[in-house]
Amino acid sequence: MVREKIRVSTRTLQWKCVESRTDRKCLYYGRFILSPLRKGQADTIGIAMRRALLGEIDGTCITRAKSEKIPHEYSTIVGIQESVHEILMNLKEIVLRSNLYGTCEASIWVRGPRCVTAQDIILPPYVEIVDNTQHIASLTEPIDLCIGLQLERNRGYRIKEPNNCQDGSYPIDALFMPVRNVNHSIQSYGNGNEKQEILFLEIWTNGSLTPKEALYEASRNLIDLFLPFLHAEEENFHLEDNQHKVALPLFTFHNIFTELNKNKKKKAKYIFIDQLELPPRIYNFLKKSNIHTLLDLLNNRQEDLIKLEHFHIEDVKLVLDTLEKYFAIDLPKKKNKR
Repeated sequence: MVREKIRVSTRTLQWKCVESRTDRKCLYYGRFILSPLRKGQADTIGIAMRRALLGEIDGTCITRAKSEKIPHEYSTIVGIQESVHEILMNLKEIVLRSNLYGTCEASIWVRGPRCVTAQDIILPPYVEIVDNTQHIASLTEPIDLCIGLQLERNRGYRIKEPNNCQDGSYPIDALFMPVRNVNHSIQSYGNGNEKQEILFLEIWTNGSLTPKEALYEASRNLIDLFLPFLHAEEENFHLEDNQHKVALPLFTFHNIFTELNKNKKKKAKYIFIDQLELPPRIYNFLKKSNIHTLLDLLNNRQEDLIKLEHFHIEDVKLVLDTLEKYFAIDLPKKKNKR
């Protein structure tokens, strides 16, 4: 456990982690302070951050299990101590850490007698299990346990939808939220009109993110939600007008693609956009639009990027400048003639 004394600064707004501990593999705790704040500001920030921490962070979990040998969810299988329902509930509790986007497949393939744990799940390389000791089932006889799993990255909580399970596929309640609980409290100090506040944030996570990582993710996502208001005045909510205000460069991503030599063309699908050192906001928008590699980016037109939600012409120009710098391409400097 790490503790630090709280020192209140009256000069600049600062935040600090004053306590950090790991209660167990799937339960992390962090306590943070933000100060000095004016009267009322601590409550404003505390409420917004709590909602963002609980509802605006992505998480990965098992959402479906499939086995042809299972007749129905509430059945029992000879040689397995747990019922099928209990196995599904154990799968629900497994905590995953990943940079997955969308869904992917995993599986369990073991032979008894033995105890089956999370360590027995065969995963893609970009997914890892926080606690490999989490129990799944106990095989009491020499039988095979073969289960196909669907993993998904999303937000919030999703209750499984009832289905007839004729294909041996069983949905699992999905708790995507990495943050398990958040508390905020306020401490006031000073006198009269000079009264100020300290905001305390307590964060518990499931281990897929540390409280500090969760705080960063929530803050970034919360800022993204407010970005449209910052651009509202310059756009006047008319994209067509905005397109005439800023002239687009003549070249397109396809022109850049042709500028790359053959070796770089081959490597484009292996270069991920996080290697381009783009600003976090632009990186976020591209990821949400399923643009993960340089090849994905180059296969988009400027018009496609401008149509992305909250993506602006200035952002397109910044991406082009970044590509030009990254590959040292001598791009044409002319602008469109309208």
